[in-house]
Amino acid sequence: MARSKETDRLIAKNRTALHDYFIEDTYEAGISLSGTEVKSLRAGKVNLKDSYCYVKNGEVYISNMHISPYEHGNVYNLDPLRDRKLLLHSREIRRLREASQKDGYTLVPLDLHFSRSYVKVNLGVGKGKKLYDKREDKAKKDIKRDIDRALKNQ
Repeated sequence: MARSKETDRLIAKNRTALHDYFIEDTYEAGISLSGTEVKSLRAGKVNLKDSYCYVKNGEVYISNMHISPYEHGNVYNLDPLRDRKLLLHSREIRRLREASQKDGYTLVPLDLHFSRSYVKVNLGVGKGKKLYDKREDKAKKDIKRDIDRALKNQ
C-alpha cells in the first residue's frame, strides 16, 4: 500500500549539506531516541547543521545532532549531543560503509522528518565541493532567479 506524503512532516533540514556536498545517493533510516527527545522533536528543537554519520562495528551512528532538552523532562533528559544509533538493513549498512571509505566521501544527514509516528532521517552520501564549485552553484542560482524575476515582470 502506497503511503501519502500528507503523513510525512518535516522537522528540520540540513541546508549546509547541499551547499557543501554533491549528494550522490540517499537513504532513509530510522533513529533510536528516548521519549523526551521525541517530545523535543515535535516542538522542532533540533539542529542538524554540523552533524555527520559514521559506521562503527556494523552499525551506523549520527553524531553532533543537537536535540535540545525537553523543558518538562527533568531527570529523564539525556545529553543533547550524544551519538544516536540509526536503524538500517545490513545490506544498506554495508553499502554505506563502502561508500564512506572512498576518498572524499562522507555520510551527511539531509533532513529529519516524521513518517507516520516514526522519526526518520534522510542520509546522503556526499562528496565535498571545492570553493569554485560553490561559486559556480551560486552564480547559476543567481542567473535563474534573475530570469524568473524578468519573466514575472513581463
